[in-house]
Amino acid sequence: MTRPISRSEAVEQLSREGYAFLTATDALAALAVPIEPLNGLRETWSRLPRDAYLRDGGRYRSRRHGCFVQHIASDTLSPVPRRAHWQPTSYNALHGGLQRWFEPIEAQVVDAAIWGRLVTSIGSVFAKVRTVERWFIEAHQFRIDTESGIGRPTPEGAHRDGVDFVALILVERIGIRGGETRVFDNNGPSGVRFTMTEPWSTLLMDDARVVHETTPIQPTTASPGFRDTLVLTYRAGGFQSPD
Repeated sequence: MTRPISRSEAVEQLSREGYAFLTATDALAALAVPIEPLNGLRETWSRLPRDAYLRDGGRYRSRRHGCFVQHIASDTLSPVPRRAHWQPTSYNALHGGLQRWFEPIEAQVVDAAIWGRLVTSIGSVFAKVRTVERWFIEAHQFRIDTESGIGRPTPEGAHRDGVDFVALILVERIGIRGGETRVFDNNGPSGVRFTMTEPWSTLLMDDARVVHETTPIQPTTASPGFRDTLVLTYRAGGFQSPD
């Protein structure tokens, strides 16, 4: 039986390749987080409100959003007052330049000890790759569904997020096909493709070095399916804003 990879091995791969894909077993081991309390948060994805800002006219995405600051020295995480999610058009051609006010992540999630442990543990991994005093973190709970036939996890296409690092975590995947994740070198043709199927499998990315996207999903039965993810972005230079 293959042993799970260590945190140092995850850091090494991220430093070398610009990304590290961790199976659920690897992620739980490298991040030192237990699975039971994580699973206790999964049902909150069923209460995400519809994303009202989709410029392609779709109704396939639901989400919540929250912002935090992680102080590396003290390994503490502090929520900040609700703020808009904003990206420049240079990083998001579809939704860039738009201040998007999403509903906040529920207190049940933010106040859970496992939430702080997960977010800071990932931040600590990133801080081993790039030395920082603190991370400005944006958290996004996503549900992409197939009620309209096709759901698009990344309607903006292959992109970078304009941050330092990104963590993409699969929470659940039910009744769908598709959803292949693609990660490519930002300065060359090399890349990888894989489909995340296991809850809590995790993709860590250096946003300056790679671009990423996930292909559309379709239902596999008459009933709509869905794909739930948690996306965390880490930025050293403050939150992105039009100012």
